[in-house]
Amino acid sequence: MKIAIIGAGAAGLSAAYDLAGAGHAVTVYEAAPNVGGLASGFKEPHWDWTIERFYHHWFQTDKAVLGLIDEIGAKDRVRFVDTVTAVYDRGQFFAFDSMAAQLKFPGLSLFDKLRAGPAGLYLRLTKNWKALEKTTAHEWLSRWTGKGAYHKLAEPMLVGKFGEEYYRDVNMAWFWARVHSRTKFLGTFVGGFQAFFDALADAVRARGVAIELSAAVRSIAPRVGGGLTVQAPSGPIDYDLCLATTSPRLMERLTPALPDAYLGQLRGLKSMGAVVLILTLDRQLNESGIYWHNLPKGEGFPFLALCEHTNFMSPEHFGGDRIVYCGDYLVPEHEYFRLSHEEILERFLPALSRFNPNFDRSWVKKTWLFRETYAQPVPPLNHSRNIPDIRTPIPGLYFASMSQVYPWDRGTNYAVEIGRRTAKMMMGDQ
Repeated sequence: MKIAIIGAGAAGLSAAYDLAGAGHAVTVYEAAPNVGGLASGFKEPHWDWTIERFYHHWFQTDKAVLGLIDEIGAKDRVRFVDTVTAVYDRGQFFAFDSMAAQLKFPGLSLFDKLRAGPAGLYLRLTKNWKALEKTTAHEWLSRWTGKGAYHKLAEPMLVGKFGEEYYRDVNMAWFWARVHSRTKFLGTFVGGFQAFFDALADAVRARGVAIELSAAVRSIAPRVGGGLTVQAPSGPIDYDLCLATTSPRLMERLTPALPDAYLGQLRGLKSMGAVVLILTLDRQLNESGIYWHNLPKGEGFPFLALCEHTNFMSPEHFGGDRIVYCGDYLVPEHEYFRLSHEEILERFLPALSRFNPNFDRSWVKKTWLFRETYAQPVPPLNHSRNIPDIRTPIPGLYFASMSQVYPWDRGTNYAVEIGRRTAKMMMGDQ
């Protein structure tokens, strides 16, 4: 079959790998100048490795992406590191990434810890997420972890992720997925995530796939008699099948011929955007070695998380530069999506002194600002009923996005899983 794939992120490339491996003629269209989607990266001339535009890492339980890496012969290029994740409490950062660290955390009383512990263990052990989507995370966690643990730990995370607009609406299955299979050891690819995607693209091309970069598709339309016409930059091209791995909003614009009911499902999917400021410093910011800092919005931080990337991967890979991410999830209407780069700097930089009181702006070598309005799906109660089918009502047209990996959260592992699952579906339907 002649197949078009829209998007060269993890889902699109994974699907292309399997479809081409089964003998089909596949073309991948990507609007950006490089593969990788939201997990793509960039590098400075004096760096050996790339860094991601939006911070990424893998967990040891990420079987889908690690399995694919093994298949393309790149398993030896995966690195896992024991990292430190910390929470902020009363002016200090405390490690909170192991049972021992949680027991030592001074922000909760012994009663709070004894109350929250069994609830956390239950979430790690249960697989019955379907029952959890019937209640909100706000309600479940308030009841079962206790008010102390909820207000100190869970509520700040929910507010940070989904804002005052949505945090009370998010269902408990989402929270379950956040804690069920996470590991303390975090992983990356030698050379950065862009190096992984470049290696995957090479493996895909080796199977005969054409990857068209800087090639934004303008529309997808059904053909009389079957198949689809893709309006590519070079003109209209006919295909037997098409897989779109875009955002729901872009899918709606590309394919107005979809029935109103399916378009209504696409429009009903809510999501948060992401704003990330990346800085290179001439010295380490947090000398305690913390990689990930969780920051309560109520404490006055202008962003949700600070990740010191070079407390995760050695600064030797980046010419000695120290790399810091300051990131936030926000509704697409938030002012951070309108402010200039300089205005964002003025909002963010003063907060760095809370991580190191000696911080001075002269430490900053260079900064980059990245914004994406589709970065974190919002899952309300019984969200499994809201998700559009991967098989669209138009014969031969499929849609696979991070809004459909539910109950799992967005990420390259689940993008690989849905991409490969969709490829299998496409072949099985013919």
